[in-house]
Amino acid sequence: MTPQQIKEQFRARGQSVGQWADAHGFPRDVVYRVLNGRAAGWRGQTHEVAVALGLKPNPTQATTSKV
Repeated sequence: MTPQQIKEQFRARGQSVGQWADAHGFPRDVVYRVLNGRAAGWRGQTHEVAVALGLKPNPTQATTSKV
């Protein structure tokens, strides 16, 4: 899913990004940075946000890895 698709889903539900952030316990600015491409979401809280939004797969549900 792309950031644009996620934003469209928020609009369709009548939910703001800020409301989603509050409901999921994330700082609003971090969620906006991830959705607007200012944070890659490689690690830490930005990664958690990207996974929660569906931008990245959940690493705990990944298939077996040899890393």
